[in-house]
Amino acid sequence: MIVKTDKDIIKNYFEDSSNLQGGHADKLVVPENPEELAVFLREANSSKTPVTISGGGTGTTGSRIPFGGAVISTERLNKIIEISPSRMSAVVEPGVLVEELKSAAEREGLFYTSHPTEKMASVGGTVATNASGSRSFRYGPTRIYVTRLKMILADGEAFDIRRGRFIVKSNSYGINPGGGERRITIPLPAYKMPDVKNAAGYYAKYGMDLIDLFIGQEGTLSVITEIEMGLVKKPAGIFSAFVFFKEEEDAWMFSQEAKNGHAANLLSIEYFDSNSLELLKTKNSNVPAGMKAAIFFEQETAQGEADRVIAFWEDMIGRHGARLEDTWAAMNEKDAELFTGLRYAVPESVNEIIKESGLQKFSTDIAVPGGRLLEMMRFYVDSLKGSGLRHLIFGHIGENHLHVNLLPGTALEAERARELSLLFVRKGVSLGGTVSAEHGIGKMKHKYLEEMYGRNGIMEMARIKKALDPNCILGLDNIFPKELLKGV
Repeated sequence: MIVKTDKDIIKNYFEDSSNLQGGHADKLVVPENPEELAVFLREANSSKTPVTISGGGTGTTGSRIPFGGAVISTERLNKIIEISPSRMSAVVEPGVLVEELKSAAEREGLFYTSHPTEKMASVGGTVATNASGSRSFRYGPTRIYVTRLKMILADGEAFDIRRGRFIVKSNSYGINPGGGERRITIPLPAYKMPDVKNAAGYYAKYGMDLIDLFIGQEGTLSVITEIEMGLVKKPAGIFSAFVFFKEEEDAWMFSQEAKNGHAANLLSIEYFDSNSLELLKTKNSNVPAGMKAAIFFEQETAQGEADRVIAFWEDMIGRHGARLEDTWAAMNEKDAELFTGLRYAVPESVNEIIKESGLQKFSTDIAVPGGRLLEMMRFYVDSLKGSGLRHLIFGHIGENHLHVNLLPGTALEAERARELSLLFVRKGVSLGGTVSAEHGIGKMKHKYLEEMYGRNGIMEMARIKKALDPNCILGLDNIFPKELLKGV
C-alpha cells in the first residue's frame, strides 16, 4: 500500500471538472489489492477518520474532492480480470479506464455501452454515479449492466453481492456481509423516484434489487473493488451525422421525430445550440455559418444498408428545414471517430473556460418526461434571454436530458448563474423530472436534491448511510450535507 503525505504530491487529488475549490487532506492512500484496502478502512473506521474515494478525476460535482481526512485512490486496482465472449460479460477492478475496457471488449467483438465524454473516466466512477453518456439513448445507464459487485464496507468488512440474490420487499432489509453475528438493517425510503433517466441520490423502490443501492452511491456506502457487468454485441457498422439548422425549433422537432420510432437502431441523438456551435468552430472551421442549432446522431447499420439509411435521412433532413449541403455524414469507423471527437469538444472546451476563470462551474443535469421536453427547452431559452451570461445548451436531447452550462466571468455573474440554475431545477422538478440524470449530486447539488425529494427524503438517505457506515467516514458531504448525519 502506498501512502503519501506531501501536499505537493497529493494536491492533484483535490480537483475535478467541477472546479470546486478548497480541497485538502492529510494523506493519500493507494491500495494495491482489496486486502490492503480493508486493513486501512478498519483503521480509519476505528479512529473515525473521514475517507474520500478518488476515481479518475473526471466528475463534475466535486464528489472526489476531500475536505480533511484521507483520500483513497483506486488507480492501482486497475486489472481487467476477464472478458467473456460466451457470457458477453466483463469482470474488472474499479480503476480500469473506460477506454481500456472499450478496447478490450471490441477486440472480442463486444461493446461496452457506457460512453462518457471524458477519456480518463474509470469504470468504478461510472458505477459510482450510474453514468450513461451519449449512447444511453440505445443502451440505457450503467446500472442495468452491473450483475455483481465486490466491495469493502466502512468497517473493513467484505461484501459480495450478485444481482437477483437480495430483493427488497419490505420497508427494510437485513444483510450479514461477513457471515458472523453482525447484522445490518438497511431502511427502505418512502420517496418516489421520477420515471426518467436518473442518477440523483440513492436508488429506492419496493421490489428493488439491493445491488442497485450501491450503484450511484458516490462513494458514501462502500468502496467497490470488483465489478462484473454485461456487454453487448458490437454493432456491425455505425452511421453518424451532424445536421445543422437555421432555426433551433427545427432541430427540436427533427429530434422528436427521430426518437419517436421513426428511425431504427439509433444509438444517440445529441443537441447543440448556437453558442455550442461557436465553440465547435474553434475546433473545426467548416462548421456552417449562421446556424442556430445542430443534431448529432449515431445509428447502428447492417451490411448493405447504406442506400436505405441515406435515403431515409435525406427525407428527414429536407422535411425539417435543413439542407444536405449543411450536413456532415460518416459511413466508416474512422470518420465516425472524428465526429465523436467533435461532439466531445464542447464539454471539454467548457471545462477549459471554467478552469481559466477560476470560478465554480454551473451546469444543469436535468431530465424531464418526454412530453415535457419542448416546454423545458423553451423555458431555458426564454430565461437565458437578457441574462447577460455566457451560456451553452447541449446534450442528450433523445433522452429529454440537456445540459445548460453557465459560464460566469465575475463573482456577480456567478451569483446570477446560481440563481438561474436553481430556477431551472425547480422547473424540471415541477415537470416530473430529475435534478441529475447522469452526473450525480456530489458536494455541489445538495439543494437541488432537496428540491426533488424534500428534507424528509434527504433524511431517509442519511439513515441508509448511517446503517451501513455508523461512524460516518465514507464520502462525507457527497449527496447530502454531512451535518444531517448528526440528527440520525
